[in-house]
Amino acid sequence: MNSYAGYVTVAQVDEVPPGTCRTVEVDGIFLALCNVDGTFRAVDNTCPHAGGPLGEGYLDGDLIECPWHGWRFNVQTGERPENPEIRVPCVEVRVEGTNVQVKVPLTL
Repeated sequence: MNSYAGYVTVAQVDEVPPGTCRTVEVDGIFLALCNVDGTFRAVDNTCPHAGGPLGEGYLDGDLIECPWHGWRFNVQTGERPENPEIRVPCVEVRVEGTNVQVKVPLTL
């Protein structure tokens, strides 16, 4: 983990079109970066069910679906709609110009 605090660029706005998600890496930690109708969100990339890569999943509104077994999570809250006690950690995201940035250090 790095010792700095602030924001780090993980993608360009046009690299993650609305309605899509992708996997990004920050200091060895993988995140699912999602574009929900122009608003960027990020969650831990690892599905707690079986370790599936959420960034390779499907985005439906603000729900990301794991490509392995279909578990879904709200990318705004991290909660699983079917059981809100199960969640994935969320990471703060901002857009500066064309840069999509996540807040560091990450605390997942």
